[in-house]
Amino acid sequence: MNEREDINETQRWRLRIGLIILVIGLLVYLFGINPGMIGLDRSPVIGFVQIGVFLVGIGLVCLGGYTAINTLWNGGQKSITADIGMRLVATGFVICIAAGMADVFGIGNQFYPVTVPHFGRWQAVGVIVGLIVIIIGFLLLIPYPKRKVAPSQIII
Repeated sequence: MNEREDINETQRWRLRIGLIILVIGLLVYLFGINPGMIGLDRSPVIGFVQIGVFLVGIGLVCLGGYTAINTLWNGGQKSITADIGMRLVATGFVICIAAGMADVFGIGNQFYPVTVPHFGRWQAVGVIVGLIVIIIGFLLLIPYPKRKVAPSQIII
């Protein structure tokens, strides 16, 4: 086996591991959003544990997605768009954490001392905004093929 095949095998394993982490994160996120899927729904409200579980799921999705998409760059230099995308994924995750844990951090609708954190409408909107930022970041991370410009198309 030559060096090129060895690199491709390593990239395949990184891609597989990234996708496995992404799928596990998606399952953790879904179980956090709806614990009734596995028979663990004990409360009619979304509490601290549920919020924590779906935020961990979002974090795993971000980690796995970044690992998988980073593999597609084949070790080449990333474009400035991809760097912006990476930062948007991280920023979106921070937005999700800040919005989801707003009551715990003291920036939500309920004031200190918070006995039971409440996941309200504004927190849900904040998490959705964070997820949209993450999606935009992933779209910017994708290594799109470069267009070849013919000399006749160059405008001086």
